Amino acid sequence: MRVHINPGVLRGSVQAPPSKSMGHRLMICAALSGGTSTVRGISDSQDMLATLDCLTALGATCSQSGTTLTVHGIQSPTVGTPTLPCRESGSTLRFLIPVALTQSDRIRLTGSERLMERGVGVYENAFAQKNISFQRTADGLCISGDLTSGEYVLPGDVSSQFVSGLLFALPRLDGDSTVRVLPPVESRSYIDMTVAAMATFGVQVTEIETNTFYIKGRQQYQATDVSVEGDWSNGAFLYALQALGHPITVDGLDPDSLQGDRVCLRRLNELKNGCPVIDISDCPDLGPILFAVAGACHGATFTGTRRLQIKESDRARAMADELGKLGVTVEIHDNTVVVHGGTLTPPKTPLCGHNDHRVVMALSVLLSLVGGDIQGAEAVAKSYPSFFEELEQLGLEVTYDVE
Repeated sequence: MRVHINPGVLRGSVQAPPSKSMGHRLMICAALSGGTSTVRGISDSQDMLATLDCLTALGATCSQSGTTLTVHGIQSPTVGTPTLPCRESGSTLRFLIPVALTQSDRIRLTGSERLMERGVGVYENAFAQKNISFQRTADGLCISGDLTSGEYVLPGDVSSQFVSGLLFALPRLDGDSTVRVLPPVESRSYIDMTVAAMATFGVQVTEIETNTFYIKGRQQYQATDVSVEGDWSNGAFLYALQALGHPITVDGLDPDSLQGDRVCLRRLNELKNGCPVIDISDCPDLGPILFAVAGACHGATFTGTRRLQIKESDRARAMADELGKLGVTVEIHDNTVVVHGGTLTPPKTPLCGHNDHRVVMALSVLLSLVGGDIQGAEAVAKSYPSFFEELEQLGLEVTYDVE
């Protein structure tokens, strides 16, 4: 889908969408409980639908009415070799590999080509001594073996999702376990979110020393009724509009949230008022929108950018290519990105969304100032399906061309 955005001033109030990250976690905990849980505030994003499909494949029964999800938890081991259709969701893939291995000793995972390219090497290394084998096929990944309790050592600078996946699964096993996360530990707030979600369902994880977690075995997830808080990751795009001069207000976000991306307010303020150096190692999902705002303001230097290569796109390269069409120069180094601020110019050719929801939304924010086209805009469905609709309600003129 190609969208054309006319420049204009957006006004009014907008409600931030529910947190995709916390929604994933609460859905998984609900599926692992023995009873019936209600999770309020579930969006119909592609990532959430992927997790629902996979939990259903493992034996949970899920029904959704509006944004309320009712989950009847998994009651018994999964029969046969379940296939988990992960679509393009990295969090679904990484969260559910250990969980699925507590249900069956053989699982199959499918997903987009890009998702499979992003890989699960952290698990392959961690499970190498556990007699768990990985086999890549033309259309997915097959994993065989029994997940066992014990000690696991994971790197902290690839993705916190691998840590979370193990934390979800290990309490279900007979023995006690520890998970040690090696420094540097990036995106630590996402681990904290996982521990908090598990505690909501009655399962305890203890940090016995910094970044070392003790998980008692034979714990049981308890069904409950819970609501998903607002999403700071997607709220950052709304606050970016505000930072660039649109008189809008953003509702529905908790300033005391565990979500690491709540730092977006501070970072956007720094970009408005100077040319800062910003470390995004703990908030990589903010990379695209912070790059965009830096280009529209005074520029900035971003460190901790290496992990952007393994997102839905190579986000640093994608944003450099598209910002260049808007007259902004970007330098990419090994673990640093330098954005040179300047005057935005309307793009002479359509911008490309790179099949990346965060790239599309970041570019849309800039086009609200200068206008232009984005090809591949449908990528927003991955996390924020109503993004353009809500911008239109604020006064942005958007036209659509389904190619």
